[in-house]
Amino acid sequence: MSFKIEGLNKSYDNIKLFDNFNIEIQENTITCILGPSGCGKTTLLNMISDTAQANEGSFINFEDKIISYIFQEPRLLPWKTVKENIAFVLNSDIPKEERLKIAEKYIQLVELNGFEDYFPSKLSGGMKQRVAIARAFSYPSDLILMDEPLKALDLKLKLNLMRAFRRLWQTDKRTVLFVTHDIDEALLLGNRIVVFSKAPVNIKQEFSIQKKERSLTDPEIIEYKNKIWEVMD
Repeated sequence: MSFKIEGLNKSYDNIKLFDNFNIEIQENTITCILGPSGCGKTTLLNMISDTAQANEGSFINFEDKIISYIFQEPRLLPWKTVKENIAFVLNSDIPKEERLKIAEKYIQLVELNGFEDYFPSKLSGGMKQRVAIARAFSYPSDLILMDEPLKALDLKLKLNLMRAFRRLWQTDKRTVLFVTHDIDEALLLGNRIVVFSKAPVNIKQEFSIQKKERSLTDPEIIEYKNKIWEVMD
């Protein structure tokens, strides 16, 4: 199964972002949308999550699907600990002890062992985003939307977080739609990279990367980077 968007039209203040736009999102893969600022990447995520409405278009196989959203900022509850923030999103019908066990599982997967009882104010920016990622995966979602969640991090934190994310995804594969304007992020995370044009959006090119282990110094990754640069606006 895949998710499909067909015949999408969307305008803001007479600026047309999407004009008869089509895209397919493959199940259980990380699809990275790469494009210039202001081209409509976040708007697309908002339409998928139903927080913004399309002017026209069909959203196929999204019906009744559970969606997790990872934002640019972690949006953790400051009065709850790491473990409590993750357990908070789980169904209250699940016994509390079971919810905490699920939280502990994802805390280990993002390597935050020992920080379970810390409050967000005591965590670094990268650690907060790890909690946000663990929270999104702990929620039984069919689709995870990620809106430039690494944007505010320095390079070292970003690389560590991307490694943690890939490791978590390999353990618990979900359908992920990751929006970024950073080519390196797309190369290190994506199984599929879709390059958007300026608005109104068209898909300039798609790239498929199946390597499990990624490095920006890998000749194959460098080759992909050069190809992407050639088609970027």
